[in-house]
Amino acid sequence: MTAQATFNPQAFIELALSRGVLKFGEFTLKSGRVSPYFFNAGLLNDGEALSLLASGYATKLTECNNVEVVFGPAYKGIPFVAATAVALSQNHGVSVPWGFNRKEAGVLVGASVAGKKVWIIDDVITAGTAIREVVTILKNAGAQIAGVLVALDRQEKGQGELSAIQEVQKELEIPVH
Repeated sequence: MTAQATFNPQAFIELALSRGVLKFGEFTLKSGRVSPYFFNAGLLNDGEALSLLASGYATKLTECNNVEVVFGPAYKGIPFVAATAVALSQNHGVSVPWGFNRKEAGVLVGASVAGKKVWIIDDVITAGTAIREVVTILKNAGAQIAGVLVALDRQEKGQGELSAIQEVQKELEIPVH
């Protein structure tokens, strides 16, 4: 086991900019909204980038006292959750089971979530639609949703006065970090 690693948010931002993960311009998002920036977590596609992202997720999870299972929504969440489980073990000495879903089959893969406090790990929340869907899947499997971790808070406006993340927190009664 290695010594505890400290996550450096500035290093993550610099990496995201240098790799084109974070771009500025005019982008139409999957939600149909137009944004002045785009975050393409799919470009975090090598060991250095994935390790840095997972280190950030793992560091945040160590601040939470109710982590029983970590879960990555298909598809981008799968490598994120696997790498985060490794970072938790190697950097923090914490072994946490992990799982994910298969979209096409509606099947959960990996650790059992029944009766467990589950943290969902994803790249961003834009409108909250994908998080709501995965929360429903997990609850139907008997999970207790402990919270959600995202790499980037887009600070998107929700349906009302709240941000999309604030709406998810209020509606689902879970923390989003």
